[in-house]
Amino acid sequence: MTRSSKRAPLLLAMGLLPILATTACSAAGPDTTAAAQAAPAATSADQRPFTATEVSRFDQPWAMTFLPDGSLLVTEKRGKLQHLDLASGQKHEITGVPKVAYGGQGGFGDVILHPDFARNNVVYVSYAEEGTLDTRGAAVARATLALNADGSGALKDLKVIWRQTPKVSGQGHYGHRLAFGPDGKLWISSSERQKFDPAQDMSGNLGKIIRLNDDGSVPADNPFASQGGVAAQVWSLGHRNVLGIAFDANGKLWAQEMGPAGGDELNLIQRGANYGYPIVSNGDHYDGRSIPDHDTRPEFAAPKVTWNPVISPAGLMFYSGSLFPQWKGSAFIGGLSSTSLVRVAFDGENAREAERFNMGERIREVEQGPDGALWLLEDGSKARLLKLTPKA
Repeated sequence: MTRSSKRAPLLLAMGLLPILATTACSAAGPDTTAAAQAAPAATSADQRPFTATEVSRFDQPWAMTFLPDGSLLVTEKRGKLQHLDLASGQKHEITGVPKVAYGGQGGFGDVILHPDFARNNVVYVSYAEEGTLDTRGAAVARATLALNADGSGALKDLKVIWRQTPKVSGQGHYGHRLAFGPDGKLWISSSERQKFDPAQDMSGNLGKIIRLNDDGSVPADNPFASQGGVAAQVWSLGHRNVLGIAFDANGKLWAQEMGPAGGDELNLIQRGANYGYPIVSNGDHYDGRSIPDHDTRPEFAAPKVTWNPVISPAGLMFYSGSLFPQWKGSAFIGGLSSTSLVRVAFDGENAREAERFNMGERIREVEQGPDGALWLLEDGSKARLLKLTPKA
């Protein structure tokens, strides 16, 4: 997933939207919101407080999660799930994964563990799947991970528990990031598939944050449960392309999303809130048309941070380790077009970009390891898995 050049509005005006449909667009656009800020200067390699060590390489990795034994599961966009033994460096492909609709931004997505994984070995995966008549949509499945002594293994009894509705044409903006909350519920980011209006349409679940029970059923206390149908799944609406969701130490859910031109966001997700897309945004349409800012429509929830120029956010996590005590409580976001690792600091429900580290490559995913190290996945083919540890 890339951001295109500043020629994008011209190209779109010339009718080449299908060509650009698999990309997010440029950083152009006015900076008219109090939430927007000048980005800190990116820290160069010799100024970083960490050492980045290459551990392994993957083909178009998208997400990763650590197992209780310290080994790592990594999804690859073409449709593979890899198991990496960090002690030996051995990598094994896990069989039994679902068939994915690979292309554009579509393919294999997230992987997370059930909160009681140590007992039940249940994992959750997200991916793009084919529909009829050249349509596609995201899906989430749960399965039992059966590992062998040599590190190989398989997903058993895989069952789809959620799907984007409706399936639509195109290969962009699936979202499908996963997280379990302190309440034991499964949270899913469902992006608007580059179709704009569905983010405000409660007859479908595109452009929404979804909250489910661990088996895919709908919690009775969801804000729109009384409406029934897919609306009952929805926790919040009015989202564009949410590529990171994570809970902070206080149990609050945050989400970052790729906005339109000049409109990347970090949002505090609140029950039943409407975040306004595509009615409002602090960015503009890629063809140059203006979108009213959030402050023109106070009924919509405004972002806590916006970026212009954009960072193209991918992956989101909150740091709780001890290796970097100065960062405890901070959030980290991978930057694609910004080729950076972005640290966000918090003061209650307020947030700001505090530091930006130039990594020299597009960063797709960021996670905290069991020992408190930061782990990054680069984007693309031959992408490196990096372990960040404090400099001596």
